[in-house]
Amino acid sequence: MNQYLSIKGQYPDAILFYRMGDFYEMFFEDAERAAGILEITLTSRNKKDDSPIPMCGVPHKAAKGYIARLLDAGLKVAVCDQVEDPAVAKGLVKREVVRVITPGMLVENEFLDEKTNNFILAVARDSEVLGLASLDLSTGTFRVTESGKFDLVIAESLRITPSEIVLPESLKTDRSFTVFMETMGERPLSFMPDTNFAYRSCREGLLQQFGTVSLEGFGCENLRSGVRAAGALLAYVQETQKQSVQHIGGIETYFLDQYLWIDDLSCRNLELISNIRSGSQRGTLLNVLDRTLTAMGGRLLKKWLRYPSIDAVEINTRLDAVAEGKKAQGIRKKLQNVLKSVADMERLCSKITMGHCNARDFLALKRSLQTLPEIESLTGQL
Repeated sequence: MNQYLSIKGQYPDAILFYRMGDFYEMFFEDAERAAGILEITLTSRNKKDDSPIPMCGVPHKAAKGYIARLLDAGLKVAVCDQVEDPAVAKGLVKREVVRVITPGMLVENEFLDEKTNNFILAVARDSEVLGLASLDLSTGTFRVTESGKFDLVIAESLRITPSEIVLPESLKTDRSFTVFMETMGERPLSFMPDTNFAYRSCREGLLQQFGTVSLEGFGCENLRSGVRAAGALLAYVQETQKQSVQHIGGIETYFLDQYLWIDDLSCRNLELISNIRSGSQRGTLLNVLDRTLTAMGGRLLKKWLRYPSIDAVEINTRLDAVAEGKKAQGIRKKLQNVLKSVADMERLCSKITMGHCNARDFLALKRSLQTLPEIESLTGQL
C-alpha cells in the first residue's frame, strides 16, 4: 500500500489502475468512484481491520473496455504496470505508470469515431493575444492559430470540438476565463504550471520535436501566444504518454480569416454536422455529402465543411477535380474499388509509432501501401 500511495500521489487527478497479477486494482476514493461507473463490486482490503480499505478491480485482459467507460465519464486513467518479472524480483515488484489515458489522448480505434478527429486543445496568453493549439494524437494532426479577440477564441474552440482542454494554472482564477470554461461545457480540463507555457522552452520543445532551427517553415515563428500553446500541448502529450511522439513531425499554422466563418450556433441550426433533434449525423449536410470510402477522406470532408475555403483558386481547383472525376466514370469506379482496400493509414502509423499496435495493424498498413501505385496510376489518367 505504501507503493500504491506513493504512485497515486504523483497522479492525484487520475484513476490509478494498479497492476496486481492478472488484475488492475483500484483503492480508496478511486475504487469508490470507479465501482459505480463501471458497475462492478466494491469490496475492501483488510476487511477485519477497524478501517478497511475500499477496493475494486478489473481483469487486465478486459481493461480497454473499462477504461473506455471511465473516459466517457470524463475521467483520466493512469495505467500502472509491473516493470520487472515477479519471478526474479527481490522483494516488492517494481511498478511504474506507463501511460496516462485521457479523453484527448486516445489512439486506439475502438475508442474513436473513424471519421472524426479527436482533438485536445491548449490555450495560452501572451499580452492581449490568445493562442490556440489543437492536436489529434491518433492522426498526428497538429494546428495552431491565435487571435486578440476573446469571442473569436471561444468560437474557434467550439469549432475545434476538443475532447479535452489544457490551460495554464493562472487561468483558474482569471474571471474572464470563467466565460470560456462555462461555454466549453463539461469537457475535461487539465491545468499545467505556467512555467510549462514559457515562450522560450515551448519554442525549443517544438524545434527539437520537428528537427528544425526555426519555426518559419511552419509559419508560426512570430506567433508568440500560439507557440506557447503548441509547446505546452506537446509537453503535456509527452508527459502523459511517457514517450516521444515521433509521428508528430510538423504543425499547420492557420488564421481565422482564411475561412468562411460559421459560428457554432449557425452550424447547429443549419445542421451541417449534427441534427438538432438527436445530435447524430442523420439528415445533416455531412450525412448527405459523405460518400467517402476511407476514414481519412471522411475526416477531410468534415474539416472542409467546418472550414469552408474563401480562396477562389482553391475552390475552382476542387470543382475542376470533381468535374474530371464525374466525366471519367470508368476510372472513378476502379478508383472506388481500390479505395475500399485502404485502411486508416494515419491512425495506423500513430499506433505503430507509439507501440500500441498488433499484427493486424501491420497487415492492414501493408495492404494499404500496396494499393498506392494503382491509385497513383488511376488518378494520373484523370
